[in-house]
Amino acid sequence: MPQTDVPVRPPERITPPTGRAALGLLVLLGSLTAIGPLSLDTYLPAFPGMTRDLAASQAQIQLSLTTCLIGMALGQLVTGPLSDRWGRRLPVLVGVAAYTLLSLVCALVPSAETLAVARFAQGFAGGMGTVVARAVVRDLYSGRAAAKYFSRLVLIFGIAPMVAPALGSLVLNVGDWRTIFVALALVGALLATAVALRLPETLPAARRSTGGLAATAAAGRTLLTDRVYLGYALTQGLAFAGLFAYLSGSSFVLQDVFGLSASTFSLVFGANALAFVAVGQLNARLLDRYDPRPLLVGGLGIGLLAALGVLAGALLNNLPVVIAALFVFLGSLGLVMPNGTALALDRHAARAGTAAALLGGIQAVVAASAAPLVGLGGEGSALPMAVVLSAAAAASLLMLLTLARPSRVR
Repeated sequence: MPQTDVPVRPPERITPPTGRAALGLLVLLGSLTAIGPLSLDTYLPAFPGMTRDLAASQAQIQLSLTTCLIGMALGQLVTGPLSDRWGRRLPVLVGVAAYTLLSLVCALVPSAETLAVARFAQGFAGGMGTVVARAVVRDLYSGRAAAKYFSRLVLIFGIAPMVAPALGSLVLNVGDWRTIFVALALVGALLATAVALRLPETLPAARRSTGGLAATAAAGRTLLTDRVYLGYALTQGLAFAGLFAYLSGSSFVLQDVFGLSASTFSLVFGANALAFVAVGQLNARLLDRYDPRPLLVGGLGIGLLAALGVLAGALLNNLPVVIAALFVFLGSLGLVMPNGTALALDRHAARAGTAAALLGGIQAVVAASAAPLVGLGGEGSALPMAVVLSAAAAASLLMLLTLARPSRVR
């Protein structure tokens, strides 16, 4: 009988916490993964005002999203291997503390160009915390258990995009877009305190890598030559590119093209995030009956149909169709993100930090291309966002069915 590849299990896994400690760790890890959406979504309602205040174009403001994502990618790529060598706590502590300071730098920038540079540095620091959170989950869980845990993280991770635009709109009522970055600095300071007090070390010294740059490079080559791992990483990256097309384009499409107010946009954005969270929790239950891969295939299929619905709504200039299709698309990601992440990381448990870093880096780099494509498509139309979203959804499903096809051994 044919068999799928069996991932290597790490020796001496730390026993997962239980009870209140388990709940506290879930909230903390979810908060670390939420750094990304907080950094990307909180200032979305301020985009139109930022273009005026900084005398910049839509594409120039969207560039700050792209540079933040590139920074997150590099932050993960650097920190993941370091966490395999030095443990999980130290890198995340340094990253969250730096994120706090760099958020204040973003609040002081004088131009769109310097904002893009500051956002790169802020993203780098934020990526340091995100990659360690994924590695901690892989230290503690594998297989369906890991997929379930990532689904639970969606509950925390998904709160960020629901709260972030509303927080941004609230801050705009008492200040300007610079005040938003001050608020992010406050969030970073609180999170740094929580990490210092509550994050356990899940990688014992006996399991840490001892090699230098050569060993890190060898681990990277092993991951990049694993066709299935690379396929899952590209699948996730392209799905994230679709999400990023939505993040970078939705404020302009819904506010400027269709005339929604900033508060109404925040409500629509929050409803879409709620769909993502709800489906993520449904995914945890479905994993009791189904393996992660068929759930991933189903999620990507639904997402592609929804993306085509957004395209149809854009062509018809029909706001209800666009909103409904975006709701379904965001919901489908609740199946895609946890299952794809678990399937990729399950193959390389012994180098979880490096695997999580490469996965996050590929996601961020692929997604970073979405914002300029949306911006370069022109202003005053929903069509550029819809085209990029549809193309990313189709390519993501194609990667899963081809490159990420499990190997068969006779």
